[in-house]
Amino acid sequence: MGEYKRGTMDIRTHEQTFAGFVRLATWVGGFAILTLIFVALVNG
Repeated sequence: MGEYKRGTMDIRTHEQTFAGFVRLATWVGGFAILTLIFVALVNG
């Protein structure tokens, strides 16, 4: 195992995974809000 050197690690995969997670969370949040609005309008 080599010695750790700050700033040399490739984190592209980590960044892509995090961006995908944020995108998914945004879609799920938007879908939940739209579902709540729909339920409120139907039951109103």
